[in-house]
Amino acid sequence: MNTRLSYSTASPHAYAALAGVEKYVRGCGLEHSLLELVKLRASYLNGCAYCVDMHSKDARAAGETEQRIYAVPVWRETPFFSDRERAALEWTEAVTMIANNGVPDELYARVSGHFSPKELVDLTTAITAINAWNRMAISFRSPVGSYRSEPPSPPCGRKSQVEGR
Repeated sequence: MNTRLSYSTASPHAYAALAGVEKYVRGCGLEHSLLELVKLRASYLNGCAYCVDMHSKDARAAGETEQRIYAVPVWRETPFFSDRERAALEWTEAVTMIANNGVPDELYARVSGHFSPKELVDLTTAITAINAWNRMAISFRSPVGSYRSEPPSPPCGRKSQVEGR
């Protein structure tokens, strides 16, 4: 498939708005590994090959195991995820597929047991953001396989080995 257009070039302000949400999500305090799992699950549900490629690479770069990356689509049938991660994956499915069944009260009650109110809003923001990115990548046919993962950033205040040279 050929790329239809570069949405970041065609509308830099729209791209910057989405990037601003993404920047917030990355710094909101939720575990990076949890965010990558959520992004992968939503991207699988939406059929976004570009984002599945991106987030599987980012998860690997951050130290996620191949076993868990491959198991994201079938997370219910595996023992590889914590209760908190399972709650996040189930919430991701409901929010991503919201037109099918809404977000049931029983699910909210279960997920609320694993996330503070702020964390639940931040998790929902992360899910909303990846759904927006999926729709952009699918609509404009972002070139699958072209993404290159950046090495993880060092903790605040520390220089990476490359920067220290």
